[in-house]
Amino acid sequence: MHDELQVLGRAVKQAQYRQHRALDTALAAIGTTLAQWDALRAISRSPGASARTLAAVTFQSEQAFGTLAGRLTTQGLIERRPGHGRRIEHHLTPAGEQVLAAGHRVADEVLADCFAPLPPGDRATLLALLHRLGGETSAEETS
Repeated sequence: MHDELQVLGRAVKQAQYRQHRALDTALAAIGTTLAQWDALRAISRSPGASARTLAAVTFQSEQAFGTLAGRLTTQGLIERRPGHGRRIEHHLTPAGEQVLAAGHRVADEVLADCFAPLPPGDRATLLALLHRLGGETSAEETS
């Protein structure tokens, strides 16, 4: 049993690794990285969010996210503004919006290639299974 679970775990990791490498390579062509684009995406979804919140949704430590946010600020892609108390809020700049949009186009192409071997029904099943593993309920299951 443990061999089967280890093979399954490795297969999931291998698929994720291939996807991340393909995304990083394609995003480099537009002058960004997967980590940067993911941070822009998170800020776009939650404008004004704190570094703590953004670190959690991008699977980074607060320190790593702070370093990344500093680079994005230097590149003119985000603004960091004072919030309540010591909280710093994060917002996209117009240049950040442009990089985010370009990244969405790149990601759509890369992910279409990554998931091309799976017909739509299999992709929906995979998504539902991954949501179940993550303790989430998929949109289809809640509607």
